[in-house]
Amino acid sequence: MAGTLYLVATPIGNLDDMPPRVAATFGAVDFVAAEDTRVTLRLLNHLGLKKPMVSYYEHALHHGEAILQRIQAGEDCALCSDAGMPCISDPGEQIVAEAHARGIRVVPVPGASACITALAASGQPTARFVFEGFLPVPKRERRERLAALQGETRTILLYEAPHKLRTTLDDLTAAFGPDRPVSLCRELTKLHEEIVKTTLGEAVAFYRENDPRGEYVLVVAGADPAAVADAAPTKEDVVAAARALLAGGTPPSAAAKQAAAGTPFSKGEIYKALIAQE
Repeated sequence: MAGTLYLVATPIGNLDDMPPRVAATFGAVDFVAAEDTRVTLRLLNHLGLKKPMVSYYEHALHHGEAILQRIQAGEDCALCSDAGMPCISDPGEQIVAEAHARGIRVVPVPGASACITALAASGQPTARFVFEGFLPVPKRERRERLAALQGETRTILLYEAPHKLRTTLDDLTAAFGPDRPVSLCRELTKLHEEIVKTTLGEAVAFYRENDPRGEYVLVVAGADPAAVADAAPTKEDVVAAARALLAGGTPPSAAAKQAAAGTPFSKGEIYKALIAQE
Protein backbone atom coordinates (compact mmCIF):
# COMPACT_ATOMS: atom_id res chain seq x y z
CA MET A 1 0.00 0.00 0.00
CA ALA A 2 1.27 3.46 -0.92
CA GLY A 3 2.22 5.93 1.77
CA THR A 4 0.91 9.47 2.26
CA LEU A 5 2.26 12.83 1.14
CA TYR A 6 1.82 15.37 3.94
CA LEU A 7 2.09 19.07 3.03
CA VAL A 8 3.44 20.55 6.24
CA ALA A 9 3.36 24.28 6.96
CA THR A 10 6.27 25.66 8.95
CA PRO A 11 6.46 28.97 10.88
CA ILE A 12 7.10 32.01 8.68
CA GLY A 13 9.50 33.45 11.25
CA ASN A 14 8.56 32.97 14.88
CA LEU A 15 9.07 29.39 16.03
CA ASP A 16 6.48 29.93 18.79
CA ASP A 17 3.89 29.78 15.98
CA MET A 18 4.61 26.06 15.47
CA PRO A 19 1.26 24.19 15.53
CA PRO A 20 1.32 20.95 17.58
CA ARG A 21 0.08 18.94 14.58
CA VAL A 22 3.07 20.09 12.51
CA ALA A 23 5.53 18.80 15.08
CA ALA A 24 3.59 15.55 15.42
CA THR A 25 3.57 14.99 11.65
CA PHE A 26 7.31 15.52 11.36
CA GLY A 27 7.77 12.99 14.12
CA ALA A 28 5.53 10.37 12.51
CA VAL A 29 6.69 10.35 8.86
CA ASP A 30 9.44 8.18 7.38
CA PHE A 31 11.28 11.01 5.63
CA VAL A 32 11.15 14.75 4.92
CA ALA A 33 11.25 16.42 1.51
CA ALA A 34 12.55 19.95 2.09
CA GLU A 35 13.04 23.06 0.00
CA ASP A 36 16.43 23.52 1.69
CA THR A 37 17.59 20.69 3.94
CA ARG A 38 19.86 23.04 5.92
CA VAL A 39 16.91 25.23 6.94
CA THR A 40 14.70 22.25 7.78
CA LEU A 41 17.53 20.63 9.77
CA ARG A 42 17.51 23.62 12.11
CA LEU A 43 13.75 23.25 12.50
CA LEU A 44 13.99 19.53 13.25
CA ASN A 45 16.79 20.19 15.74
CA HIS A 46 14.50 22.70 17.48
CA LEU A 47 11.89 19.93 17.76
CA GLY A 48 14.48 17.39 18.92
CA LEU A 49 13.86 15.18 15.88
CA LYS A 50 16.13 13.32 13.48
CA LYS A 51 14.70 12.34 10.12
CA PRO A 52 16.12 11.33 6.72
CA MET A 53 15.83 14.32 4.38
CA VAL A 54 15.93 14.96 0.65
CA SER A 55 15.75 18.26 -1.23
CA TYR A 56 12.96 18.75 -3.75
CA TYR A 57 14.01 22.28 -4.73
CA GLU A 58 14.74 21.51 -8.35
CA HIS A 59 12.58 22.21 -11.37
CA ALA A 60 13.72 18.93 -12.95
CA LEU A 61 11.03 16.32 -12.29
CA HIS A 62 13.50 13.50 -11.62
CA HIS A 63 14.05 14.86 -8.08
CA GLY A 64 10.31 14.66 -7.45
CA GLU A 65 10.21 11.25 -9.09
CA ALA A 66 12.50 9.76 -6.44
CA ILE A 67 10.25 11.16 -3.70
CA LEU A 68 7.09 9.83 -5.36
CA GLN A 69 8.59 6.37 -5.83
CA ARG A 70 9.40 6.14 -2.13
CA ILE A 71 5.82 7.11 -1.24
CA GLN A 72 4.43 4.57 -3.71
CA ALA A 73 6.61 1.96 -2.03
CA GLY A 74 4.84 2.63 1.28
CA GLU A 75 6.77 5.45 2.98
CA ASP A 76 5.07 8.53 4.44
CA CYS A 77 6.64 11.86 3.48
CA ALA A 78 6.40 15.36 4.98
CA LEU A 79 6.97 17.97 2.28
CA CYS A 80 7.84 21.43 3.61
CA SER A 81 9.23 24.74 2.39
CA ASP A 82 11.63 27.00 4.26
CA ALA A 83 8.73 29.01 5.69
CA GLY A 84 4.96 28.92 5.47
CA MET A 85 2.72 26.64 3.45
CA PRO A 86 4.65 24.59 0.87
CA CYS A 87 3.84 24.51 -2.85
CA ILE A 88 2.91 28.22 -3.01
CA SER A 89 5.28 29.89 -5.52
CA ASP A 90 7.31 26.75 -5.01
CA PRO A 91 8.26 23.76 -7.24
CA GLY A 92 6.68 21.39 -4.73
CA GLU A 93 3.44 22.01 -6.64
CA GLN A 94 4.75 19.68 -9.37
CA ILE A 95 5.12 16.84 -6.88
CA VAL A 96 1.60 17.38 -5.53
CA ALA A 97 0.08 17.38 -9.02
CA GLU A 98 1.89 14.16 -9.88
CA ALA A 99 0.88 12.58 -6.56
CA HIS A 100 -2.79 13.16 -7.40
CA ALA A 101 -2.25 11.72 -10.87
CA ARG A 102 -0.83 8.53 -9.30
CA GLY A 103 -3.59 8.18 -6.71
CA ILE A 104 -1.31 9.02 -3.79
CA ARG A 105 -3.13 10.42 -0.76
CA VAL A 106 -2.27 14.10 -0.16
CA VAL A 107 -2.91 15.52 3.33
CA PRO A 108 -2.45 19.23 4.15
CA VAL A 109 -1.15 20.13 7.61
CA PRO A 110 -1.91 23.87 7.56
CA GLY A 111 -0.29 26.80 9.26
CA ALA A 112 0.75 30.37 8.55
CA SER A 113 1.17 31.67 5.01
CA ALA A 114 3.05 34.93 4.48
CA CYS A 115 0.70 36.25 1.80
CA ILE A 116 -2.48 35.73 3.85
CA THR A 117 -0.83 37.04 7.01
CA ALA A 118 0.23 40.19 5.17
CA LEU A 119 -3.19 40.68 3.57
CA ALA A 120 -4.97 40.46 6.92
CA ALA A 121 -2.67 43.07 8.47
CA SER A 122 -2.27 45.35 5.43
CA GLY A 123 -5.27 47.62 5.82
CA GLN A 124 -6.06 47.05 2.13
CA PRO A 125 -9.39 45.52 0.96
CA THR A 126 -9.48 41.80 1.76
CA ALA A 127 -12.80 40.57 0.33
CA ARG A 128 -11.32 39.80 -3.11
CA PHE A 129 -7.66 39.40 -3.94
CA VAL A 130 -5.26 37.84 -6.45
CA PHE A 131 -1.90 36.28 -5.54
CA GLU A 132 0.83 36.89 -8.12
CA GLY A 133 3.86 35.61 -6.18
CA PHE A 134 7.12 36.88 -7.66
CA LEU A 135 6.87 38.95 -10.84
CA PRO A 136 8.73 37.52 -13.87
CA VAL A 137 12.38 38.54 -14.11
CA PRO A 138 12.69 38.93 -17.92
CA LYS A 139 11.72 42.50 -18.80
CA ARG A 140 9.32 41.61 -21.58
CA GLU A 141 7.42 39.06 -19.50
CA ARG A 142 7.30 41.49 -16.58
CA ARG A 143 5.83 44.24 -18.78
CA GLU A 144 3.19 41.85 -20.11
CA ARG A 145 2.25 40.68 -16.61
CA LEU A 146 1.92 44.25 -15.29
CA ALA A 147 -0.07 45.27 -18.37
CA ALA A 148 -2.47 42.41 -17.69
CA LEU A 149 -2.87 43.63 -14.09
CA GLN A 150 -3.60 47.27 -14.92
CA GLY A 151 -7.33 46.65 -15.02
CA GLU A 152 -7.31 44.33 -11.98
CA THR A 153 -9.78 45.61 -9.38
CA ARG A 154 -8.93 43.01 -6.73
CA THR A 155 -6.15 43.54 -4.18
CA ILE A 156 -2.85 42.24 -5.59
CA LEU A 157 -0.37 40.27 -3.46
CA LEU A 158 3.29 40.04 -4.49
CA TYR A 159 6.45 38.58 -2.97
CA GLU A 160 9.79 40.36 -3.34
CA ALA A 161 13.37 39.99 -2.16
CA PRO A 162 15.14 43.05 -0.69
CA HIS A 163 17.71 43.40 -3.48
CA LYS A 164 14.94 43.61 -6.10
CA LEU A 165 12.49 45.78 -4.19
CA ARG A 166 13.48 49.16 -5.65
CA THR A 167 13.17 47.93 -9.24
CA THR A 168 9.81 46.33 -8.52
CA LEU A 169 8.44 49.47 -6.88
CA ASP A 170 9.58 51.50 -9.91
CA ASP A 171 7.84 49.05 -12.26
CA LEU A 172 4.64 49.02 -10.19
CA THR A 173 4.59 52.83 -10.11
CA ALA A 174 5.01 53.00 -13.88
CA ALA A 175 2.16 50.51 -14.36
CA PHE A 176 -0.33 51.71 -11.70
CA GLY A 177 0.66 55.31 -10.96
CA PRO A 178 2.31 56.86 -7.89
CA ASP A 179 -0.97 57.36 -6.00
CA ARG A 180 -1.93 53.66 -5.87
CA PRO A 181 -2.16 52.52 -2.21
CA VAL A 182 0.26 49.78 -1.15
CA SER A 183 1.21 48.10 2.11
CA LEU A 184 4.78 46.87 2.51
CA CYS A 185 4.95 43.99 4.97
CA ARG A 186 8.42 42.78 5.84
CA GLU A 187 9.93 40.24 8.24
CA LEU A 188 6.46 39.07 9.33
CA THR A 189 6.39 37.53 12.85
CA LYS A 190 10.13 38.20 13.26
CA LEU A 191 11.98 40.62 15.55
CA HIS A 192 12.04 43.46 12.99
CA GLU A 193 8.51 43.00 11.66
CA GLU A 194 7.18 46.11 9.94
CA ILE A 195 3.89 46.86 8.18
CA VAL A 196 3.66 50.22 6.42
CA LYS A 197 0.58 51.43 4.56
CA THR A 198 1.52 54.10 2.02
CA THR A 199 1.43 54.77 -1.75
CA LEU A 200 3.70 53.48 -4.48
CA GLY A 201 5.17 56.93 -5.06
CA GLU A 202 5.93 57.44 -1.37
CA ALA A 203 7.45 53.95 -1.15
CA VAL A 204 9.75 54.70 -4.10
CA ALA A 205 10.89 57.93 -2.44
CA PHE A 206 11.49 56.23 0.92
CA TYR A 207 13.59 53.40 -0.50
CA ARG A 208 15.57 55.79 -2.62
CA GLU A 209 17.06 56.98 0.70
CA ASN A 210 16.81 53.76 2.74
CA ASP A 211 18.07 50.24 2.06
CA PRO A 212 15.42 47.50 1.85
CA ARG A 213 15.90 44.85 4.52
CA GLY A 214 14.23 41.47 4.89
CA GLU A 215 11.71 39.59 2.76
CA TYR A 216 8.68 41.57 1.60
CA VAL A 217 5.04 40.95 0.83
CA LEU A 218 3.58 43.83 -1.20
CA VAL A 219 -0.18 44.29 -0.87
CA VAL A 220 -1.30 46.60 -3.67
CA ALA A 221 -4.83 48.01 -3.79
CA GLY A 222 -6.75 47.13 -6.94
CA ALA A 223 -7.77 49.63 -9.58
CA ASP A 224 -10.88 51.75 -9.11
CA PRO A 225 -13.69 49.79 -10.87
CA ALA A 226 -15.28 53.00 -12.18
CA ALA A 227 -11.99 54.17 -13.67
CA VAL A 228 -11.42 50.77 -15.27
CA ALA A 229 -14.87 50.83 -16.84
CA ASP A 230 -14.30 54.33 -18.23
CA ALA A 231 -10.88 53.40 -19.60
CA ALA A 232 -11.86 50.03 -21.07
CA PRO A 233 -10.69 49.85 -24.70
CA THR A 234 -13.00 48.78 -27.49
CA LYS A 235 -12.20 45.79 -29.67
CA GLU A 236 -11.33 48.20 -32.47
CA ASP A 237 -8.81 49.92 -30.16
CA VAL A 238 -7.13 46.60 -29.37
CA VAL A 239 -7.02 45.48 -32.99
CA ALA A 240 -5.48 48.85 -33.92
CA ALA A 241 -2.81 48.34 -31.24
CA ALA A 242 -2.11 44.87 -32.63
CA ARG A 243 -1.78 46.28 -36.15
CA ALA A 244 0.72 48.86 -34.89
CA LEU A 245 2.79 46.07 -33.32
CA LEU A 246 2.52 44.10 -36.57
CA ALA A 247 3.77 47.08 -38.55
CA GLY A 248 6.75 47.28 -36.22
CA GLY A 249 7.77 43.73 -37.05
CA THR A 250 6.03 41.75 -34.28
CA PRO A 251 4.64 38.43 -35.58
CA PRO A 252 0.80 38.31 -35.79
CA SER A 253 0.29 35.86 -32.92
CA ALA A 254 2.61 37.78 -30.58
CA ALA A 255 1.04 41.10 -31.61
CA ALA A 256 -2.43 39.80 -30.80
CA LYS A 257 -1.25 38.47 -27.43
CA GLN A 258 0.47 41.70 -26.40
CA ALA A 259 -2.42 43.91 -27.51
CA ALA A 260 -5.04 41.74 -25.78
CA ALA A 261 -3.13 41.66 -22.44
CA GLY A 262 -5.11 43.46 -19.75
CA THR A 263 -8.22 43.86 -21.94
CA PRO A 264 -11.56 41.98 -21.94
CA PHE A 265 -10.63 40.43 -25.29
CA SER A 266 -8.83 37.15 -25.88
CA LYS A 267 -5.72 36.70 -27.96
CA GLY A 268 -7.72 34.46 -30.31
CA GLU A 269 -10.42 36.95 -31.19
CA ILE A 270 -7.90 39.76 -31.71
CA TYR A 271 -5.80 37.46 -33.90
CA LYS A 272 -8.83 36.55 -36.03
CA ALA A 273 -9.76 40.21 -36.47
CA LEU A 274 -6.15 41.07 -37.30
CA ILE A 275 -5.89 38.37 -39.97
CA ALA A 276 -9.31 39.30 -41.41
CA GLN A 277 -8.05 42.81 -42.07
CA GLU A 278 -4.95 41.60 -43.91
